[in-house]
Amino acid sequence: MFSNSFQHLIWILCPAGSQMGQGLWRIARNQQLQQQGYNGQGYLTREHGRRIPANNVSNTSHRKQAQGGIDIYHLLKARKSKEQEGFINLEMLPPELSFTILSYLNATDLCLASCVWQDLANDELLWQGLCKSTWGHCSIYNKNPPLGFSFRKLYMQLDEGSLTFNANPDEGVNYFMSKGILDDSPKEIAKFIFCTRTLNWKKLRIYLDERRDVLDDLVTLHNFRNQFLPNALREFFRHIHAPEERGEYLETLITKFSHRFCACNPDLMRELGLSPDAVYVLCYSLILLSIDLTSPHVKNKMSKREFIRNTRRAAQNISEDFVGHLYDNIYLIGHVAA
Repeated sequence: MFSNSFQHLIWILCPAGSQMGQGLWRIARNQQLQQQGYNGQGYLTREHGRRIPANNVSNTSHRKQAQGGIDIYHLLKARKSKEQEGFINLEMLPPELSFTILSYLNATDLCLASCVWQDLANDELLWQGLCKSTWGHCSIYNKNPPLGFSFRKLYMQLDEGSLTFNANPDEGVNYFMSKGILDDSPKEIAKFIFCTRTLNWKKLRIYLDERRDVLDDLVTLHNFRNQFLPNALREFFRHIHAPEERGEYLETLITKFSHRFCACNPDLMRELGLSPDAVYVLCYSLILLSIDLTSPHVKNKMSKREFIRNTRRAAQNISEDFVGHLYDNIYLIGHVAA
């Protein structure tokens, strides 16, 4: 049914899963060679009880073996035959295995695969997986699907909406709402942003600066329980990118982070005697230290002793050991807002 063009198509459609494709091809080839008398040790069929190594076949490859055996010429000719399947047809495999193979494809490759396996590549489970792996939360996921709904169509709408958002955030959010993908709720928009990685961070920063109600809900989605302060701050700035310059928006972000961090770690705050204001001071100190240690323009780097002295001067109740661990984290791992 499929010849060498089928093999070429698999390599095009499965760049990420080519090793799996090679494995399937080897299985099909080995099965055929065994049927034709060629075992996995490189021997042809027996001739009068004697195995003949494949690499010792004489140059007269057209000469057939005794007792009806096949020679190398016919073996190669059979492999090059148009009727020979270079790969196993996915439609002949169990559905679970076929879907597993196709699940390695992205949306573009899955569309190409549908030209060969229309029923398999258009399966709703595959497109549902693509949607939820890229956009982890949408309001429409928790609703009864409307008439004519398909996850393939939803993927196209989500992709178009994301591109619209990256050009104009307000228009992008309005597009999602007009298609019924998102509800007009700050909490739903915040969940969508939190679970999506395809949004442009610069446009997202502008949008959150304008929509503080969405920002509030987005901050509450973070769980900083049992996290070291610099690591929690890095995670926070991975979702909500810090502005390039100091200003009111940066102060707002640090304030919201400080309150959220204390709310997630009440026992630690009591043990260390820290308040949201003290965490706020530590966050600013960590940002300044990050700039000092990573900037090539700063020649005289701040020492650990200097950082401890300056930090404890601003927040006197903090232990010296704790501040020292903060310095070590920045020195070894790097910027908290990179």
